[in-house]
Amino acid sequence: MDQDAYRNTYEQINERACLFEKCLFAGHAGCSQSEKFNLAEREGIHCKSDSAQSQCADLLNLLRHHSRFALKASLESGVLNHAQALRIQVGGLRGLDQVMDKHQDATRFVPDIHTLVSRARQHYGTLERLPFNRIIQQIAAFKGRRG
Repeated sequence: MDQDAYRNTYEQINERACLFEKCLFAGHAGCSQSEKFNLAEREGIHCKSDSAQSQCADLLNLLRHHSRFALKASLESGVLNHAQALRIQVGGLRGLDQVMDKHQDATRFVPDIHTLVSRARQHYGTLERLPFNRIIQQIAAFKGRRG
């Protein structure tokens, strides 16, 4: 299948794409609002809720903004490569989980992204008030797979 045709079809049938798709596919997290689907011989992940997707978008935008220095890049307007996106998603969720559950070490698997982000928003009143200095430590620490 032509990559452009695949991407266009993917976007048409997945209007509410999961914003943590890379993290879910890599096996670092789960989410009660995610739903897998197949297109051709590939798999995608759909978000079941507009409000959940909006909440995840808010968190990812904040993580991206606060992680510029940790990733040694100006990410505000640039496109992230796969490794950077995965690092922000996985490290950001691990850091948030560590902050919310007061773990010493970052968890290896976040069972439900939606519940974690909802709890954080409820606890801090707004995602902008999260302790990003602590969360970003996990983004900096995440290395991904070694090839």
